[in-house]
Amino acid sequence: MCSTANSAELRPPPASDTTLILELKTRRPPSLEGRAGCEAWSVDFSPDGAWFAWSMGHGMVWVVAWPLDSEDSQGGQTDREDKSFSCGHPVWGLAFGPRPPKGSAPRPPTRGSSTRLLLATGLENGVIKIWNVLTGDAVFDLHGHEGVVRDLVFPQNGSMTLISSSRDKTLRIWDLAHKGKRVQVLSGHKDWISCCSVSPDCSMIASVGRFDRMVCLWSLRSYTFIRNLTGGIRKTLYLLSSCDFSPDGALLATAAFSGSSWWIDLWDPYTAEKLATLVDYFDDYGQNQISAIQFSPSGQHLAIVTDDRALRIWEPGKRGMVMQTKADRDSNGLCCDYHPQGGVVATGTRDGHVRFWRAPVKVPSLSHLCRSILRHSVSTHQIEPLPLPKRILQFLTYRNIPDHLKTCCSSEDDDW
Repeated sequence: MCSTANSAELRPPPASDTTLILELKTRRPPSLEGRAGCEAWSVDFSPDGAWFAWSMGHGMVWVVAWPLDSEDSQGGQTDREDKSFSCGHPVWGLAFGPRPPKGSAPRPPTRGSSTRLLLATGLENGVIKIWNVLTGDAVFDLHGHEGVVRDLVFPQNGSMTLISSSRDKTLRIWDLAHKGKRVQVLSGHKDWISCCSVSPDCSMIASVGRFDRMVCLWSLRSYTFIRNLTGGIRKTLYLLSSCDFSPDGALLATAAFSGSSWWIDLWDPYTAEKLATLVDYFDDYGQNQISAIQFSPSGQHLAIVTDDRALRIWEPGKRGMVMQTKADRDSNGLCCDYHPQGGVVATGTRDGHVRFWRAPVKVPSLSHLCRSILRHSVSTHQIEPLPLPKRILQFLTYRNIPDHLKTCCSSEDDDW
């Protein structure tokens, strides 16, 4: 166990910063300050939003009750006390699970409810440790990866399946119900895999190779390779850093950096069509490498973390950013995660600290809600043959985004 007072310093935001809610700064022995291994490579909210975990550096993971200023987080309930997990090696990836299917009614946290909540931690030595969040005990270890476990994902279907990606160029699909003894290995990348994401309908896995410039799609149902998204690949050297599916699964966003500029590509994962390349529509963002991207729970915004420690929020189909925090060159931004109910984004930095930001919230239009519900269960191939007007088909397949970028259309009826 660990307490807030002993493990980290909780700092209120400066009076001048209205978007920063609070900041957690780790308290380290002076001998560890500034040394390699202190990075916060990964942060994650639990599926119900009642817990927050982050890799606080030097092999330690801290799990705290959310919100941090609630009575529960101050020890009001014994099963809601803060917890620390000592992993023995630097932690590069972590994820809560299992995650219930989309649309299932959220259950408020109760005493003993976390007995079903696990935390997976991916280590630098290739081992994945599985923890029981309630007890703080290590349940079992998963062995097989031969390099850093960079990313971990639980599919949103309530199962005990865990997907991991590694610098050993493979993805692995583990069955935690059998303690990982049944594992599927997906091979095809030619270099490090920096990120993976699972579609909301749990049919596909997307993975990006940092140096091989590959965006691969895999079937989570048959454990086979589907395709490589290569449309319009640039010949200049660039690095792929992150990817994320939209909440309805109809879009896949990938982030890349070329040394002088960065861009975000939006893909249709069903047809492999590149819908838009977002590089020419932003000003003065090109000198900072993108570390992570994530769609908001509503799918109306995309969070972007760059190595100047700034957080940017973009609304696809609009010019510029709807939110941009002040850049800070003292420590690079590494990761981000939306709270499941939206409104808050957590970001981790290279110095091991975490910041919580107040994210913009937009009331979704009826057209956006209808499209989200439809696209969650209907693929592009099923949409295209429908006898619908061209404008509606473009809206349902997100092919209207380039036109919106060119015209800066902000009509409520044409919400992206």
